[in-house]
Amino acid sequence: MSEALVIEGGFADPVFDGQNVFRATMDALANPGQVQALGALAAPPEPLTPELAALALTLCDHDSPVWLDTPLAAAPAVADWLRFHTGAPIIADKRQAMFALISDPIATPRLEDFALGSDEYPDRSTTLIVALDGIEGGRALELRGPGIKDVATLAPHPLPADFAAQWAENRQQFPRGVDVILVAPGVVAGLPRTTRIVEA
Repeated sequence: MSEALVIEGGFADPVFDGQNVFRATMDALANPGQVQALGALAAPPEPLTPELAALALTLCDHDSPVWLDTPLAAAPAVADWLRFHTGAPIIADKRQAMFALISDPIATPRLEDFALGSDEYPDRSTTLIVALDGIEGGRALELRGPGIKDVATLAPHPLPADFAAQWAENRQQFPRGVDVILVAPGVVAGLPRTTRIVEA
């Protein structure tokens, strides 16, 4: 593995690009169902997608343990790139992860298998960042809850067949539970644990 593969591929303008991605991600979580453009992206080693990489560069640091799904963990260059650019520790125990990077959404572990936080410290839970083929064109999901006026609709794909049922169980854990950030080419959408999902 070349040193250049590890060192290159970060944001062209780390401060400006990071601020833009952070703003888009926070807007997506504050307004579930509203798709936000990510703007500048990173150029990481495969199979880490530019969108997963951009969020990792923005959200992860040496205090945020990261879990990688099987395809990402099988590519040593991915972990090396993430360590170099973010300083984040890469861990094998998903229940200890602050962030989980998912490149194969169909094979995503069950939501309950990640850190759910506690009633006293609900923030000590995992945020899943899931790379999709698209946020439109799949089975429609109706979203209701805080940050949504009446109802919003997303149609992300692919997702596990029982994702809506898993999400209902996750929401019942409130204030515990995971949050999910969905990324697709050039965009991001948020599913905070307060959101209710109904398959349309």
